[in-house]
Amino acid sequence: MPLDYSLKTLLDALQSQPAPPMWQMEPAMARIAFGALMQAVGPRDEPIGSTKDVAISNGRVRLRVYTPLKAPRGDLPALLFFHGGGYVIGDLETHDGLCRILANEAGVCVIAVDYRLAPEHKFPAAVDDGLAALRYVQDHAADLGIDPDRLAVGGDSAGGGIAAVLAQAAAQQGCRLQMQMLLFPVTQIGQDTPSLTAFAEGYFLEREGLRWFYAHYLPDNVDRDDPRISPLKAKDVSGLAPAFVMLAGFDPLHDEGKHYADRLRQAGVPVTLRDYPDMVHDFIYMVSALPAARTALSDAAAALKAALSRE
Repeated sequence: MPLDYSLKTLLDALQSQPAPPMWQMEPAMARIAFGALMQAVGPRDEPIGSTKDVAISNGRVRLRVYTPLKAPRGDLPALLFFHGGGYVIGDLETHDGLCRILANEAGVCVIAVDYRLAPEHKFPAAVDDGLAALRYVQDHAADLGIDPDRLAVGGDSAGGGIAAVLAQAAAQQGCRLQMQMLLFPVTQIGQDTPSLTAFAEGYFLEREGLRWFYAHYLPDNVDRDDPRISPLKAKDVSGLAPAFVMLAGFDPLHDEGKHYADRLRQAGVPVTLRDYPDMVHDFIYMVSALPAARTALSDAAAALKAALSRE
C-alpha cells in the first residue's frame, strides 16, 4: 500500500523547511524544534475537565493529572502515560493535547510522566522515574481519585518502550495492570530489521535520528540486551497485562513492534494489534493536519475504555 496522500503532502512540506534535521542539532535546540512541530501539527484547543501537576521523587519527577470532561462518579480508572521523543526530547507540553484526547474519549484519568531526559540523565533514569511514578500512583490512588484496580500503562515510541518495561516489572512484582498501551514502541535497540532498513530515510523518523537518540540515551558499554532497554529481549513475557499495540507500515520501528506483539501472543498474553499500513511513525501527533491521526487516537481510546471498564 502506498503512503497516504495527505500524509505524503504533509511530510513533503515538513522536509522543505530550511531547518536541519533534529539529529544534527544539540539536544536543547532539538527540544525547541520538536515543541514547535507539535504546536504546528498537534491537537489544538482540546478542552478538559481539569489538570493538576504533582511533584514526586523529591521534586525530580513531575506528573500531570488529567480529569476528563465527563468524569463518572467515584474513583476513575487511570492511564499512566509516557511521552515519546527518543528519551531526549518531548515533555508534558508536547503531549498535552494527546493526553486530553485520551482522557476525554476513554473517560479515564490520564497521568502523564515528565521523566528525566538524556543526555543529562542517561539510562536507567527514565525507567527509574517510570517505576517511581507507578509506585506513587499505586500508593496515592485515593489522593488522586483513581481506582488502583483499574490501572493501565502506556506511551508512544520511547514512551511505549518505557511502558513495556513497566508492564514487565509490574508482573514480576505481582502488580496487576489491566492494559499496556504500546503506540509505535521501541522494543529493541541495536539490531536491524527489514523495516529499519527499508524506511531509513524520508519517513518522519529516520535511522540517523534513532542513532542520535540512542547515543545520547545509553551509557558507553551498556548491555543493549538488558530488558529495561530492549523489552523484546526479556526471557519470559508470560503473565503480562493485555496489550494494545499500534504500528505504522512506513515506520522504521514497525517490525520490532510487531515482533513484540507476536512474542506476547505466543506467551499467552491477549494482544490487540492495530497496524496502519499507509502511515508513518507516530502519525497520531498530526491531529490538526491529518484526519487519520484523530481516528487512530479514538481507536486507542476505545480500547483503553474497554480494558478499564468495570464490566
